[in-house]
Amino acid sequence: MSEEFPTPLLDQVTTPAELRRLPPEKLRQLSDEVRGEVINRVSKTGGHLGAGLGVVELTVALHFVFDTPDDRIVWDVSHQCYPHKILTGRRDRMHTLRQGEGLSGFTARRESQFDPFGAAHSSTSISAALGFATARDYAGKSNHVIAVIGDGAMSAGMAYEALNNLGAQKRRMIVILNDNNMSIAPPSGALSDYLTELRGRVLPKEERDAALKAGTLPRANNAPTLFEDLGVRYAGPFDGHDVDERVRVLTISRDTLDGPLLLHVMTEKGKGYASAESADDKYHGVAKFDIATGTQMKPKPAAPSYTGVFAKALIDEAGRDDRIVAVTAAMPSGTGLDKFGKAFPDRRFGVGLAEP
Repeated sequence: MSEEFPTPLLDQVTTPAELRRLPPEKLRQLSDEVRGEVINRVSKTGGHLGAGLGVVELTVALHFVFDTPDDRIVWDVSHQCYPHKILTGRRDRMHTLRQGEGLSGFTARRESQFDPFGAAHSSTSISAALGFATARDYAGKSNHVIAVIGDGAMSAGMAYEALNNLGAQKRRMIVILNDNNMSIAPPSGALSDYLTELRGRVLPKEERDAALKAGTLPRANNAPTLFEDLGVRYAGPFDGHDVDERVRVLTISRDTLDGPLLLHVMTEKGKGYASAESADDKYHGVAKFDIATGTQMKPKPAAPSYTGVFAKALIDEAGRDDRIVAVTAAMPSGTGLDKFGKAFPDRRFGVGLAEP
């Protein structure tokens, strides 16, 4: 049991099979307990916090509706995989997170049959899941394949190469767009603007409920989306923190799926922990921290950081040469280019996630 957060229901759930035996009305409580468990564990180990807090309800719903591990879930990047690990038999090892011989901070095939694909690089989930779906079809099997990808990862070219192939092949597969309007840093680019426009199309809950009651997936309006132009059916946007709605949407998707489907789910990075919700980076990656105050216990460095030295040197050089510009792929703070951007706001370019 967690020290700061009581977890009486989670204490009874060590595998997704046990989760699926719970009555649906218990899933909200379970989600709350999983969120508390993530906060408690990461406060002691450090790690990726904000992304996992944002997908708690989605993770619970996925393992409740789908027959994992026979049904395959591929998490893009997998910064958000801690709730998944807790629910798939690794809760008692979460204290070893990111330590030698301990649990990986990402999905890892060596750890669990529930991790069919090892991740860490961005924008690979759709292509990996398409590979699983293709292999399934060649083997004559009928299991489901789900890719979960964030709006930041969706901005990289690899994701669109995969959608291009998925739309052409028409494989039976679900893509869940986990849209929290943020990658590691605030979003940028035309696709971010496009998704912002899609977010504005969300239907009132009463209309979504009526459609789900009728056994259909709600869709905001009849205007085609970019995804449908690529041959992938679109449904949403949905409230990613309504676990009851998530279960209903995923159940209809599972039972009616006959080709590629993209479910647009809106979530909040850092959801449920005030310190994360109010932070600029939503506590994307943290050191050990005090839960009550959110204060991180970062050791005082004995020497200047590489990032700090690089930022200072680049700023100094740019002050002497106005031809110097900086390009960052969604990680200004991690590269020191946040400082460069403050010094030269017109000479720093954020291009969003752009994995090689």
